[in-house]
Amino acid sequence: MTTTNRNDDAAINPERLLARARAAGFGPGRTFAGPRTAAASRTVLLRLLGRMARDRLIVTEPDGTDHHFGPPHRADDPLGTIEATIEILDPRAWTAVVREGSIGLGRGFIEGWWRSDRPTDVVRVLIRNLHTVDEVRNRINRVTGRFGDTARRALPRTSPTRNREDIGTHYDLGNEFFRLFLDDSMTYSSAVFADAGSGGPSGTIRRDLLAGSLAKYDRLLSKLGVHADHQLLEIGTGWGGLAIRAAEGRGATVTTTTVSQQQYEEATARLTASPAGDKVRLLNRDWRELDGRFDRVVSIEMIEAVDWRDYDRFFGTIARCLAPDGMVGLQAICVPDGRYERVKNTEDFIRRFVFPGGFLPSLGAMARSIGRATRLQILDVEDFSAHYAETLRLWRTRFEERIDEVMALGLDDRFCRLWRFYLAYCEAGFLERHCTVNQIILVGPDWRPTGLDLRPV
Repeated sequence: MTTTNRNDDAAINPERLLARARAAGFGPGRTFAGPRTAAASRTVLLRLLGRMARDRLIVTEPDGTDHHFGPPHRADDPLGTIEATIEILDPRAWTAVVREGSIGLGRGFIEGWWRSDRPTDVVRVLIRNLHTVDEVRNRINRVTGRFGDTARRALPRTSPTRNREDIGTHYDLGNEFFRLFLDDSMTYSSAVFADAGSGGPSGTIRRDLLAGSLAKYDRLLSKLGVHADHQLLEIGTGWGGLAIRAAEGRGATVTTTTVSQQQYEEATARLTASPAGDKVRLLNRDWRELDGRFDRVVSIEMIEAVDWRDYDRFFGTIARCLAPDGMVGLQAICVPDGRYERVKNTEDFIRRFVFPGGFLPSLGAMARSIGRATRLQILDVEDFSAHYAETLRLWRTRFEERIDEVMALGLDDRFCRLWRFYLAYCEAGFLERHCTVNQIILVGPDWRPTGLDLRPV
C-alpha cells in the first residue's frame, strides 16, 4: 500500500460546495415570494404553534414581540419540560417552513432567517408536538402510499456510479474537515459510552469519544465472536476504524470496501501505519461488485446509503458472501416502522442538504427483506440511541470549538450553519426516538450456538 499526502488528499473545494448548495436551492437569491405570502405563512404557523400540547416555545419577532406557546410546566411529566427560543430575523423563515416543512426549517437556519442558541431543543420541542400531525399523515399515506411506491419503482434504480456521486457529496468534503471534530480513530458512527448511567445523555460528564468509538467496535466484534482464524468482510470502510480494530485486536483477516475516494485514501494511509495493516485488503468497490466467502460480515451505518428498492439485493449479496455457518453484524440508523412507509418516499432536511440519495430503513423493512431474499435469521437486536445523541453532542461541541479552523478550510458561515443545524437536528432525533440506532446480529442457516451461555458483549 502507498501512503497518501494528508495535505493533498484532504483538500476541500469551496466551489464544489457552492454548486451543491445552489443545486439544493438555497442562496442569496431565494425569495419565497413577497410580504403577503410571509404574513399568511406567519398566521398559519402561529395558529399551529398555539395548539402545542407540551413543552414551551418562545418565538421572538424582529419588532421585539414575544409569542409564548405550550401549556404550563408540569412537575409530573415523566419526560420533563423543554423550553426553547426562536428568534425570527427574516419573514422568509415563516414561508420556508410552511412550504417545505423540515427542509424549510433547516433552510431558514442556514440562511440566517432564524436563529437559536439551542437549536437541538427547538427541534426536540417540534418533534414532541408533531405526534398528532404525523398520525394524520401516516393515515393518508396508507391510502396514497402505494401510488408513490409504484411511481418510484418505475424510476431507474440507483447505480454504482450514482452511489459514488451521492457518497462523495458528503464524505469527500475532505479528510481534514472531518478530522476537526471526529476522534482520533476517525469514527463517523455512534460511540458506546461506559458511563452512560452517570448523568444521562444530557449530563455534564465529558465522555471519552475515542474510548466510546473503540468500545462500539469491540462490542460488535465480541457479539460476532471474531478471532484470528476468521475472514471478515466489511461493507463500508469509513476511515478504517473497524478494520484496524479487528486486525490489531482480534487478529482477523479483513476485506473492506468503500466508494468514497477521500475515505479510501485516508484508510490506505492508516492501514500503512498500522502494525496489522497487512491483514487488511482495502477495496474501492461498490457493494454490488463484492464476491468471495467470509466467516463474518460487518456493515456499520452504511445501509442508509442503500435505496429501499435495493434491500433484497443488498441482503442477498451479504448472504452470498457469508459462509453458511457465519454471522453478520449490521449497525443501522432506523425510523420507527409506523413512519417508514411514509418517509421512505419523502424528502426531508437531511436528504436535501446533507445525504442526497439517503434512505433510513426500519427494523420491520429490513426483517421483511431478509426473509424474502435470504435464509439468514435475526439473532439479536440492540438499541443504543441515547449513545448516538451523546456522540452527536460531542461532535457538535468539538465542531464549535474549532470553528475558526473549519472556516480556514475555505468554508463560509452558511456552510457552518448547515453543519451546526445538521448535528443538532440529528441529536434531537435520537433524544426523542424520532430515529434510533441498532446493532443487528444475523446468522446463516447452518449457524448453531456452541453452548447455553449468552454471547458476551
